Amino acid sequence: MRDASASPKTNQLLAALPASAYRRLLPDLEATALSLDQTLFLRARPLQFAYFPTSSIVTFSYAIEKGALVNAWSVGREGMVGISLLLDGRQRDGRADVSFGGHAFRIPAAALQREFRRAGALQHLLLRYVYALVTQASQLAVCNQNHLIEQRVCRFLKRTFDRIGGDEVFVTQERIAMMLGVRRESITEIALRLQQAGIIKYGRGQVTLVNRMKLEQRACACGGIIRRAFAAVS
Repeated sequence: MRDASASPKTNQLLAALPASAYRRLLPDLEATALSLDQTLFLRARPLQFAYFPTSSIVTFSYAIEKGALVNAWSVGREGMVGISLLLDGRQRDGRADVSFGGHAFRIPAAALQREFRRAGALQHLLLRYVYALVTQASQLAVCNQNHLIEQRVCRFLKRTFDRIGGDEVFVTQERIAMMLGVRRESITEIALRLQQAGIIKYGRGQVTLVNRMKLEQRACACGGIIRRAFAAVS
């Protein structure tokens, strides 16, 4: 069976383009495999490509005091990596790394900028996407301050399963803790509770979704708010 992520239209932004704009971009879209922990962008360096994930997830990290990096937000099949290309072409702060390996389509900066400057469908779509990113950032800030760690873990897992389009992900407890900015011990306790409740199975870094409905019930409402924001883009 052909992998669905091999199609550019697995990415929701590319799928939302009208046929004419999509045809103009298609010759410049290149299928690429993104590996876990691969760095796509570094601070203040010119961007050569934008990426449209189909089964991968890319996480942006930003510096805090003493040079430490904190994970801020991530991009999956609902979006693109490289929105700063539409500004001055530099990743001003932080970096972008692959947090879940998989597939994506990349496009040279010049090709994306050329289509964006037509002031047509792509420009309108990406401006709506920027608004969704702002909504996501605001909602995550609220979530981190007001919701229990277990709710946030369930929200994170639900969104991850949705983005990769399957019921199995390979992710360590340490990585989940790093993504959410919490102690690893907290993730260990929560993973055990979720497994005992028949929601997930966890072992050797593999998380298998057993009961999607129960996972969603335990998650906070923030995931749904963010999902609707991106759904409204198209």
